[in-house]
Amino acid sequence: SLASTAITCFTRGLDLRKEMEDVLCPADCPLWQFYVFGDGVYASLSSVCGAAIHSGVITNAGGAVRVQTLPGQENYPAVNANGIQSQVLTRWASSFSVTRTKNAALEAVGRAVSTARPSTGKRPKKTLDKKTGNKDCKADIAFLIDGSYNIGQRRFNLQKNFVGKVAVMLGIGTEGPHVGVVQASEHPKIEFYLKNFTAAKEVLFAIKELGFRGGNSNTGKALKHTAQKFFSLENGARKGIPKIIVVFLDGWPSDDIEEAGIVAREFGVNVFIVSVAKPTTEELGMVQDISFVDKAVCRNNGFFSYQVPTWFGTTKYVKPLVQKLCSHEQMLCSKTCYNSVNIGFLIDGSSSIGESNFRLVLEFISNIAKAFEISDIGSKIAAVQFTYDQHTEFSFTDYTTKEKVLLAIRNIHYMSGGTATGDAISFTTRNVFGPMRDGPNKNFLVVLTDGQSYDDVRGPAAAAQKAGITVFSVGVAWAPLDDLKDMASEPRESHTFFTREFTGLEQMVPDIIRGICKDFLDSRQ
Repeated sequence: SLASTAITCFTRGLDLRKEMEDVLCPADCPLWQFYVFGDGVYASLSSVCGAAIHSGVITNAGGAVRVQTLPGQENYPAVNANGIQSQVLTRWASSFSVTRTKNAALEAVGRAVSTARPSTGKRPKKTLDKKTGNKDCKADIAFLIDGSYNIGQRRFNLQKNFVGKVAVMLGIGTEGPHVGVVQASEHPKIEFYLKNFTAAKEVLFAIKELGFRGGNSNTGKALKHTAQKFFSLENGARKGIPKIIVVFLDGWPSDDIEEAGIVAREFGVNVFIVSVAKPTTEELGMVQDISFVDKAVCRNNGFFSYQVPTWFGTTKYVKPLVQKLCSHEQMLCSKTCYNSVNIGFLIDGSSSIGESNFRLVLEFISNIAKAFEISDIGSKIAAVQFTYDQHTEFSFTDYTTKEKVLLAIRNIHYMSGGTATGDAISFTTRNVFGPMRDGPNKNFLVVLTDGQSYDDVRGPAAAAQKAGITVFSVGVAWAPLDDLKDMASEPRESHTFFTREFTGLEQMVPDIIRGICKDFLDSRQ
């Protein structure tokens, strides 16, 4: 067929349905908003029009492009070309290439089609099942709206219209996105929660009913309150679904927003800022922190901030915002150290420890495990006890709830015997971490021992680290500091712990949890 599909600046390779498709890119896409991964062969996560400009098939004036689906690959390179910086991606399940379309007549047809009905680059819409909503956009979203004197009653109403349009276009439903609204002013007010409505009609009505509060725009205070209180399970948040806060801001905040941004990231919330009517040059003197947007958003990479020049005529800004909110893979802040790590405990069962101290060791590992969100899609825990022999008490896949993991730890029986720590590390790296090697979680090993090992620990620990496992060593009583340091990951000081008495283990728990989280964050930067 001659007709090509008109697509938007944000349509990705994976949004197209055919092996080979002729599409038409619009003019004047904002180059800095393009997400492109690779060079020549692009990960299907990439924007099609972005890839077409990057590879020189079209310019920013838009035009016809032929998109060919290709298999996935590893190591998509980052290359700067034609004003677009593509990014590195280690692997993705499918790719595409872009070439010029052979036929000029096609452009004319495409143009006519694109003005007649704006298509999203998908096939003609299957009617969405109203009740279940848009299953391809699973997200729990809080709209944090501006109810301050900055915005005033009239623009507040325009803001409500805009938020209403975004809510409708998201495709709210039982299986789709759920939304709630918080109003920021002097004090934040949660207007309605995720669980209150699951139909777009109800949400729209609730938004229309919102009253304007007025007061200072304490956006920081409202953002922190929302991150901490809004997404609880009893308020309707769903497990394993991205949590998003969309902050609408007229002008600038009257309070500090940086700390709130940190809290939101710690809670695994993806913060977007939609700034409307940016401060003018004359007004900048009144803004206490000019880079307030960068400090609050999930990542300062251009994706999480969105600018709308004014509250008038916002309709054309609805769809690109919705497309961002539905880009599941881009929600970089959903993964936190609490829900994305595998922690293996390697427990010394040698005879010098004794039954009552062994109980203190089990309590210690329980208290660390307790801090994490353990589930089949979250963090996982495993435990190995060793003497001269090794015994896997339970592996990462045995228990997928916190209750079961804590019960399994309580039921570990003390073996009593010698101490071969090096062998035990090799055994755990191979048998416990081996099967998890290609999983999404970051791997940690906590080695706990009370004495000198009969074998070499340095080689096995180096091999574990080479396999991508971060090692924390915890020594008690007669454990030699040299051994502990030899086992620990770099920087050794912050990965090595020691206490004279078994009762001292308890105080170390918060530091080890903090250490795991710090390593997790450093690995994601």
